[in-house]
Amino acid sequence: MAPVYALNLFDVADRDEYLAYSRRSAREVAAHGGRVVALGRFREQVTGDVEPRQVLILVEWESKEAFDSYRGDPALADLHPHRENGSSAYVWHLFDKLDDLRPLLKE
Repeated sequence: MAPVYALNLFDVADRDEYLAYSRRSAREVAAHGGRVVALGRFREQVTGDVEPRQVLILVEWESKEAFDSYRGDPALADLHPHRENGSSAYVWHLFDKLDDLRPLLKE
């Protein structure tokens, strides 16, 4: 099982709802094999077709299965609605972890 990165980009829509999510999510992410690698606040758009979002969170997961276990754990059914209700314009993309770009650059 190879690690994956989950890129989360979003705007805060309801502060209290997102706080309810964030108070518990770090512990649950870790329990399911995830590690927050970076947190960021939007600074400026340089180039690209993606509309800017206020927040960036990058999480490294032990595997796609670990990510899926976090999303699908019935014990967390009450947690995920706080993320959904507390955010808007959510982008959640998965990327395979690479040691370098050679696999992408091969002909």
